[in-house]
Amino acid sequence: MSDEVRIPATKRSEFGKGSARRTRREGNIPAVLYGHGTDPVHLALAGHTLTMALRHGGTNTLLTIEVDGDDVLALPKDLQIHPIKRIISHLDLLIVRKGQKVHVDVPIVLVGEAAPGTQINTDMQEVSIEAEATNIPETIEVNIDGFEIGTQVLASDLQLPSGSVLVSDPETLVLNIVEPQEADTDSDAEAEETATEASSEASDAEPAGEADKSDEE
Repeated sequence: MSDEVRIPATKRSEFGKGSARRTRREGNIPAVLYGHGTDPVHLALAGHTLTMALRHGGTNTLLTIEVDGDDVLALPKDLQIHPIKRIISHLDLLIVRKGQKVHVDVPIVLVGEAAPGTQINTDMQEVSIEAEATNIPETIEVNIDGFEIGTQVLASDLQLPSGSVLVSDPETLVLNIVEPQEADTDSDAEAEETATEASSEASDAEPAGEADKSDEE
């Protein structure tokens, strides 16, 4: 389950791109805290602490935001990642309450080994579920150990933790075990044969200079 992590924060009184850049230069991450009918609050979060928390626990990590002496439970939403530096440049924080149900997308992780001579086609990387904000699973595992060709796993087959409910379409295909595709050796052989013939014809052709000399004689 996702861990609760404490993130120090300060309120921001200046807004705009210039203010956001200054916030990041100071090692913080600009954010907006909202939810439960409250007015949005602009914050600067401790950058290193937040980055480590999300890297370890994923984007569904429950955060305790420490601001002005108060603790506020929140979930990260709408993370914006810098396209070059690959760091968090901004995020939204959704206020939640203990016991509150939330909709989240949870990564699907495969464990075990399918039967020899098979190939795994994965159609679904994440599954949408409803879970308590304080009890969100980090991943949903699918044990594929010994799965034979023709085996399929649907969203409805996923084993969800107690208290979690499937939101995704239950008929959505998660994965399918198929026969490995063989390389088209016939096409490769034909291409190689054609290339060999072309090379041979080029070698047998009389150089243009030699042909001209013969004509002159």
